[in-house]
Amino acid sequence: MTASRTARERVRAELTREITDIARRQLATEGAGGLSLRAVAREMGMVSSAIYRYFPSRDDLLTALIIDGYNALGETVERADAGCPQDDFPRRWLTVCHAVRDWAVAHPHEYALLYGSPVPGYQAPQDTVAARVRDVTVLGRLLSDAWRAGAVRPSATEPPEGLESDAATFRQLMPEVPDNVIWPAVVSWAAMYGWVNFEVFGQFNNTIENRSAAFDHAMRLMAETIGLAQ
Repeated sequence: MTASRTARERVRAELTREITDIARRQLATEGAGGLSLRAVAREMGMVSSAIYRYFPSRDDLLTALIIDGYNALGETVERADAGCPQDDFPRRWLTVCHAVRDWAVAHPHEYALLYGSPVPGYQAPQDTVAARVRDVTVLGRLLSDAWRAGAVRPSATEPPEGLESDAATFRQLMPEVPDNVIWPAVVSWAAMYGWVNFEVFGQFNNTIENRSAAFDHAMRLMAETIGLAQ
């Protein structure tokens, strides 16, 4: 019975992977809003009723794709940071930023699912949170390490009153880091994703040709904003 159960689980895992692979290809042609369980079933040669045993609804399939996407991006960022000298904080920052950009450029349709326009009628469940914060957790660890090493210069601009609770939320990912380091880091992280969005969604077309070099320069400017020692 155990062997039989294991075989069934293996078959289920393989079919689930095939479904999500086909769904990712569908994202490239139809977009997230056009994702269809029936279309996936047709491509697999499966009756439409059978696919619902794996994903009861389109939203369940979207959730699986979103979690897979966040995990793929998060793993890429984690691996990039781990490959850097841990006491070279500017290099870690640049490497992590380039890892995000490189993954987004290589997987534009998956990136669009994560950071593009919301899918009408879809509300991401709590299940996505752990995967969603993997990349920003790397930023938090980097900032905490830099702060403890005395390698980050606090901003002279103090945040206004009323942002203390928000800073405390971010501090869960950046232990010990003061507010006037947290906010420049959050601003720079948001700017990094804003740049990547502009590139992936075509806003730099016919304006910036050497996008890799421009991105690198922009992220060096953001390192200065954060106050990372050069």
